[in-house]
Amino acid sequence: MTTSTDHSKKFKWAGTVFVLTGILLTNLNIYPANILIHGLGAVFWTVAGYLAKDKAIMTNFSLQLPLFVVGLVNAFAIN
Repeated sequence: MTTSTDHSKKFKWAGTVFVLTGILLTNLNIYPANILIHGLGAVFWTVAGYLAKDKAIMTNFSLQLPLFVVGLVNAFAIN
């Protein structure tokens, strides 16, 4: 039987892969993929925080989400 802790760990590892990949893409100046991938990692970490009932993780990553949305809107805005 899987518990919310097991699910939380899976979301944390997936989120970690996406966040680190997003950071790598930022360092390689691959834009806007860096924002999209890093933002996806933040979503996974937010879900992990919710499942683990960890308010610090939820606060950190959920507050990053609007920043990624602003970056994506800016990247795809028609001038």
